[in-house]
Amino acid sequence: MCDKCSENPHQSLAPSRRSMMLFAASALGAAALGGAASAKEAKAPPKPQNVLSPDAALKRLMEGNSRYVSGVSRRHDFKHEREALVGGQNPYAAVLSCADSRIAPEYAFDSGRGDLFVCRVAGNFAGDETVASMEYTVAVLGTPVILVLGHDNCGAVDATIKSLKDDKPLPGHIPTLVSAIAPAVKTAAQQSGNALDNAIRQNVVDNVAKLKSAAPILNAAVEQGKLKVVGGIYRLSTGAVELLAQG
Repeated sequence: MCDKCSENPHQSLAPSRRSMMLFAASALGAAALGGAASAKEAKAPPKPQNVLSPDAALKRLMEGNSRYVSGVSRRHDFKHEREALVGGQNPYAAVLSCADSRIAPEYAFDSGRGDLFVCRVAGNFAGDETVASMEYTVAVLGTPVILVLGHDNCGAVDATIKSLKDDKPLPGHIPTLVSAIAPAVKTAAQQSGNALDNAIRQNVVDNVAKLKSAAPILNAAVEQGKLKVVGGIYRLSTGAVELLAQG
């Protein structure tokens, strides 16, 4: 979030009560809060093509990934996109991905500036700050879909497995990652098959569930059909994103 965002009274984080009032009254940030005065301030979104339903947004996301995998990514006019986005943003999708340098959501989904609201952390888990960021993009920016994106051979998940197995804490602040990923590793340990692959998948499933149920903003948007939260696995060898079954 930048200083520009704070210039718009509708693009600011607020206490939960006020956020919910904004959420209910603005159709995810699109309408005004204060009656006629606020209505005068309403303006068209900087990227009208990004105003999509959750299903349409997910479809667009996956079509972008297909182009990326095929090596036919579009040429993006970043100069004019920058100009259009000076006054605001309305990303059509949010992505929670691993901080791994091999994972670049903007490339993987062949997106332009202002299209994706991306949060990245090793192990792609939703801590408090990430949940708050996702609340912001949904309630204020009107983002209709969130994708939790894991990837194969994830080092953070692998390190968590080894740390728990050896009962040996890792140095520095890395144990905070282990603590966040540990529940998924422990659940996956009861499953048959490759331990790392199972833990990577379970970690995605767990964080999809966490975001879906995050009260009071994200769960309300899901219940109202204004938000879809899904999970996927990025394959390093092909660049393909495989969506996990929703349920």
